[in-house]
Amino acid sequence: MRYLRRPCLRLIAVLLLTGGAAICGHVDIVVDQKGGGDYQTITAAIEALPMFAYQRTVIFIRNGVYEEKLRIDQNYVTLRGESRDSTIIRYSILRSAWDEQRDPIGPAVININGDDAVLDQMTIENTQPEIGPHAFTVFGTGTRTVITNCNILSKGGDTVSLWNYKEGMYYHANCYFAGAVDFVCPRGWCFIRDSQFYEVKPTAALWHAGHFDPEQKLVVVNSNFDGVEGFYLGRHHYEAQFYLLDCRFSANMADKPIFLHAYDDPTRNNPYYHGDRNYFYNCRKTGAPYAWYNDNLSAAPGSPSPEDITPAWTFGGKWDPERRDPLTVTGYALNGNSVILTFAELVSVRGEPEFQNQKGKTFRILRQRFTDIDKLRFAAGTEIGKEDLAGELRLQSGDIIASIAGVYERSLGGSFNITSPATKKYGAK
Repeated sequence: MRYLRRPCLRLIAVLLLTGGAAICGHVDIVVDQKGGGDYQTITAAIEALPMFAYQRTVIFIRNGVYEEKLRIDQNYVTLRGESRDSTIIRYSILRSAWDEQRDPIGPAVININGDDAVLDQMTIENTQPEIGPHAFTVFGTGTRTVITNCNILSKGGDTVSLWNYKEGMYYHANCYFAGAVDFVCPRGWCFIRDSQFYEVKPTAALWHAGHFDPEQKLVVVNSNFDGVEGFYLGRHHYEAQFYLLDCRFSANMADKPIFLHAYDDPTRNNPYYHGDRNYFYNCRKTGAPYAWYNDNLSAAPGSPSPEDITPAWTFGGKWDPERRDPLTVTGYALNGNSVILTFAELVSVRGEPEFQNQKGKTFRILRQRFTDIDKLRFAAGTEIGKEDLAGELRLQSGDIIASIAGVYERSLGGSFNITSPATKKYGAK
């Protein structure tokens, strides 16, 4: 596994240079079909990860067509392509075929079982040719899944099936989704912005299940919906809650509101205690408008304003994938010439972090087995006192970043302060 660092602006596409591509930001593993990286397949890169990946691992995938079916069990894994349209992961699999002969990888092209996964800047396609049958492209049972700058494609249903129905939280931005019935169908909480949806069959595009917690919801902001003539916006089989703001619908969308699907056999139907919860704001359609998507956001629980509808609001304050603020050191514990720093959240270590105080005293990280932890231990050449950690401290090398998935990489930055005084010496009774 290699440690690479390339200076560039965050969230800017990988720069194309003569003879190859510059790597934007931090990379731990490079996959290159042509042999110019650590591995030639994504499968090999994932299999090289430890069983429990306590630190975020960034796998950079160079352009190419990767005929692979992937399973990600570890937490904190980022798959980042070299370019959205030329880094392609594809495989042909019907859900029914997998149900008949189950392999350990899973029913989708990418199967995510770990938490805090990030998929960025690539095309992922289920290439089975039939229009309509269930054909997962991304399937997941983890939480805090981020998908950004991706094309997620299928001709079948359930293209993006993130199904942690108890704790699942998902964030998608700047994506193109295509598929048949219920092709974006989260269970739990989901926020989607600035994306495009294309329905290949005259069926429902969206689906949501929110029966485990009445606060669970699907929020779609500033997105476009199109498809074959007669496609309709959404449906559900369980309790559900839909919010659509600033969305645009093509003339092909049918005059059919989001609805609860009921079976002829009543024993197959699920309890429905909360009633219809479909909320709209400033949505527009090409051609004749339909009354059912008129503004009614004020009727939603708590009467939220459009400005209130953010990822943090969607996830009830449990997760904000759009956070930009740096990491915070909330306290420390001293013992001789070493100190334990406590962070406000779980962190990952990159390289060999080292920081200095205003007098030039240096504190180097003590290597240890890092786990899901909010504490790191540093040592200096002489005994450390409270006065050594007062004021501004500056990171000199390495990096410390937030482990939890998000759109932006959040680190300590160039300098930081400790916001709380020292605790008792660590190890003391």
